[in-house]
Amino acid sequence: MGSGVTQHVSLEVLVQALRRLPGVGVRSAQRMAYHLLQHDRPGALQLARALEQAASSVRHCALCHTFTEDEICPTCLDPRRDRGLLCVVESPADQAAMERTGAYKGLYFVLMGKLSPLDGIGPNEIGLQQLLDRVDAQPEAHMPAVREVILATNFTAEGESTAHVITQALKGRHVQVTRLARGVPIGSELEYVDLGTIAHALVDRR
Repeated sequence: MGSGVTQHVSLEVLVQALRRLPGVGVRSAQRMAYHLLQHDRPGALQLARALEQAASSVRHCALCHTFTEDEICPTCLDPRRDRGLLCVVESPADQAAMERTGAYKGLYFVLMGKLSPLDGIGPNEIGLQQLLDRVDAQPEAHMPAVREVILATNFTAEGESTAHVITQALKGRHVQVTRLARGVPIGSELEYVDLGTIAHALVDRR
């Protein structure tokens, strides 16, 4: 009797854990759980090990805030990148989308979110001060001064608001501030936009 209760509780815990994924409701989480337990137990164990490994070893880059297993990510360490260009994106997924275009050769600053006052996410939560510190940093041989900040936040209401706040915060600093061109559709998120559109928006930034 006790074993049946334990199994039920374990299954419910798994379903609730899967529901933490974006866009996953109760039914989707149940389907995933049933599939893993009924058809792919090795896959379930592999997923569990991968999540545990990533949760314990992946951190934020000390310079750009993207995900990395080292203190500084490979992109920030790459000497071939143009260190005078700093592209501000909302998430590592957006950064990956920019990279796939092959059109951008500068560095990044990943906000890890966007302004959303109703959700309690303000300038401090998206790392605005760290961004300003990065722009204000004294140039060094391996890290020249930032000359242009490219705002590549999403063209959603929150993304536009985030871009506006960053623009205002950068006023008075000796840095050019540009925004991706409107080739990216209003209300869209970068990770879902086709790469050609992103590349053109980057070239035509204003």
